[in-house]
Amino acid sequence: MCEGGFTLVELAIVLLIVALLIGGMLVPLSAQRDIQNINDTQRQLASINEALLGFAADQRRLPCPAVPNATGIENPVGGGACTNNFDGFLPAITLGISPTDAQGYAVDAWGNRIRYSVTNANTNAFTTAGGMQVAWSGGLTPDLRVCNTAANIVAADCPAADRMTNSAVAVVLSTGKNGGTTPDVSNIDELANWTTSNDRVFVSATPSAAFDDIVVWLSPNILYNRLISAGRLP
Repeated sequence: MCEGGFTLVELAIVLLIVALLIGGMLVPLSAQRDIQNINDTQRQLASINEALLGFAADQRRLPCPAVPNATGIENPVGGGACTNNFDGFLPAITLGISPTDAQGYAVDAWGNRIRYSVTNANTNAFTTAGGMQVAWSGGLTPDLRVCNTAANIVAADCPAADRMTNSAVAVVLSTGKNGGTTPDVSNIDELANWTTSNDRVFVSATPSAAFDDIVVWLSPNILYNRLISAGRLP
């Protein structure tokens, strides 16, 4: 024993206690970081919806999505018939928003690219300058669907009991913390949001260990109200 100091055994015990205390703090800190990222991304998606409304009021249309493996610019530039209506990304450069990655795609709090889909209903009226005004008298019919589960999706729709909306103009979504990789085939809810070119159905489920996507959509009524207020409709 060393008088007035620690023995090696005592020192080892102290270090073990310190390690356990630090280890116990890591989980809460990680959880806090996840909560912060979720809150930041939710606010970000809400501001993106506002940016879309502002763009529509100015340009008399919504932007087309940016295509994969290019830049954060809508495709085609100027709108019309979009290249990737249902499986594109948010055109951050076109909208003038940040943060972005090196290619100009908007990214969420985890650094994953934010996805954006827009209806092609009424012969692309929503993405064509003045198209909504031209089609107004005949009735506009945006048709993006958001369901609370993918379990009962059939033929690009879900039963009314599962349907949160069947008339969204646009859908903006973050694939969450695990969004850097394709969901497992058994994770049908998240897999539904990795859309194909003809898939207009999205899922916004209760957050869980298996589902951490954050999904918002643009109501046609909010869009019409903004355009009417701006003198762009009818």
